[in-house]
Amino acid sequence: MSIASAQDKVSVRLPDGSEREYPSGVTVREVAESIGSRLAKAALAGTINGRVVDLGHPIKTDADVRILTDRDSEALDVLRHSAAHILATAVRRVHPKAGIGFGPSIEDGFYYDFEVPEPFTPEDLERIEAEMAIVARSDDPFEREVVDRARARELFADDPLKLERLEELGDDEVITVYRNGPFLDLCRGPHVPSTGRLKHFRLLNTAAAYWRGDSKRQTLHRIYGTAWFSKEAMEEHLHRLEEAKRRDHRRLGRELDLFFFHQFSPGSAFWTPRGTLIYQSLVDWMNGVLSRNGYESVKTPLLFNKGLWEISGHWGKYRENMFLVLDGETSEHDFSLKPMNCPSHHLMYGAKKRSYRDLPVRYATQDVLHRNEVSGALSGLTRVRQFQQDDAHVYLAESQIADEVKRMTALLNQFYSALGLEYTAKFATRPEVRIGSDEMWDRAEETLRSALEETGIPYELKPGDGAFYGPKIDFDVSDSIGRKWQLGTIQLDYAAPERFDLSYVGEDNKEHRPVIIHRAIFGSFERFIAILIEHFAGVFPVWLSPVQVVVLPISDAQNESAHALAEQLRDAGIRVELDDRSETLQYKIFAAETGKIPYMAVVGAREAEAGTTAVRVRGVGRKQEVMERDELVRRIRAQIESRSLEIGFEAEEKAE
Repeated sequence: MSIASAQDKVSVRLPDGSEREYPSGVTVREVAESIGSRLAKAALAGTINGRVVDLGHPIKTDADVRILTDRDSEALDVLRHSAAHILATAVRRVHPKAGIGFGPSIEDGFYYDFEVPEPFTPEDLERIEAEMAIVARSDDPFEREVVDRARARELFADDPLKLERLEELGDDEVITVYRNGPFLDLCRGPHVPSTGRLKHFRLLNTAAAYWRGDSKRQTLHRIYGTAWFSKEAMEEHLHRLEEAKRRDHRRLGRELDLFFFHQFSPGSAFWTPRGTLIYQSLVDWMNGVLSRNGYESVKTPLLFNKGLWEISGHWGKYRENMFLVLDGETSEHDFSLKPMNCPSHHLMYGAKKRSYRDLPVRYATQDVLHRNEVSGALSGLTRVRQFQQDDAHVYLAESQIADEVKRMTALLNQFYSALGLEYTAKFATRPEVRIGSDEMWDRAEETLRSALEETGIPYELKPGDGAFYGPKIDFDVSDSIGRKWQLGTIQLDYAAPERFDLSYVGEDNKEHRPVIIHRAIFGSFERFIAILIEHFAGVFPVWLSPVQVVVLPISDAQNESAHALAEQLRDAGIRVELDDRSETLQYKIFAAETGKIPYMAVVGAREAEAGTTAVRVRGVGRKQEVMERDELVRRIRAQIESRSLEIGFEAEEKAE
């Protein structure tokens, strides 16, 4: 072991609590070597006081140090960042004149942006991936070098994208470059020790991307990839990707005739009759549960003068995301379609005098909202310009916060559990851009954190991720293939009551400020339905299915009896279709299976004469059960009313 010699010493604290003394400037690699050869061989990077660094990074002051191996999640991000550099190395070998942009690690993978004359083709990706394998096998070390600005300009004289980024760096910022073999990049790092550490990777797809995300700048061509420490983990991930494609809500939305989009209204869904049935089922369920839990449904205007948004703070901090409307009298854009419901609910609360006996006041709404998302960001139902939120605002006394948060988390659990969605919580604290004093934020964060901890729900801390007006609890749900989606939120707001001069008369007959909790469970109905489509792969439980039963007469002779059955089901509140086309029964069954309809009620000559029906269950092949029609109605109604996730009657029969 060779440890840099120096007069000064530094104390290194290791994760097991032990402390070791080294000369100042000792590298993370040298610390690993001093602990043991096995650790040194497995080491990929390290952390100094929580910051991830290369193994070659020097330690110049007393510090907490961890050695990262392939068992640490932070090391996977480092590997993927290095994979992006190996990708750029390979692209430069295949396209020597390619301009290079940025190459970060992202969730489950990495990407790199390139300026090339033509988009990359699938054949290009195959060639580049093969070249990456060659770069990896060369096992070139990633070498970090600190340079001054003048030297950096020399090194990247032929890379205008890098030069632009260089000029944005502050005068006091450390400029680092990384070299692996002949490839050089302007980069903060960190990286794994050498290219040979990348063994399991795959290039996935390409996409267009504006330089710096600015639609006025040139279009670059982005290559996405994924990298893992083991072949098994990578294959599992690739399987999930294939499964996600099969479940893509945009494809299933078309195939099941649920919704579509049109160029005349980009980012706004057209809901077909079938899609509207799903939408309305969720709205009705939400409204029913909220009504039983003390919420009052309200509706507020769609269009507001900027004066409202100036009071709320949105005009200064959110205007670029709002659809501005021209005032016909002043010819100024002084109006906006509302992007959220909060300020209008504050006006409703403040419209009359309130007593402490009135609190909590719980307003719920599903009004239409508009946000001016850039066209390139629009994506099916998950990123739209027009949407409806399951929005609620609760006005309460500070002493009521803990109880109200418990009520809200119970509601979240009720909805998510009914749909088979598991969830986790995150507690997000003050962001850099915010309104309100530090004292207000201290009180808000402490109060909400205490309320969350009283629920007993485990949570992850997300520093700096709060709303601009207050801390929040966000809820991530996991779908059936393990993907996480941020849905519910509970946001504590001490700022709006001050801005809107809201008050209530307390027991002491004096005026007090209420506190506001912003609450959503589904988020937007549009995005939530997209998640449900993919979670269920379009195979909805009976209560959510647009068509719950399709009645299939075997021949025209049974049409009258089949029609009577359809009417009986419809009268019982069951969504039913009658397929009386002059087609074979097998063709009709195939159409029903393709449409993912839960039950097929077949009516042949015997069923018509006996007043029964032969019931087939979606996805169970040729098996069918002959039953009385009243019994069919009873069983399906029971599944609808219980919002059962199960289909078929076997579980019910066993219970009986």
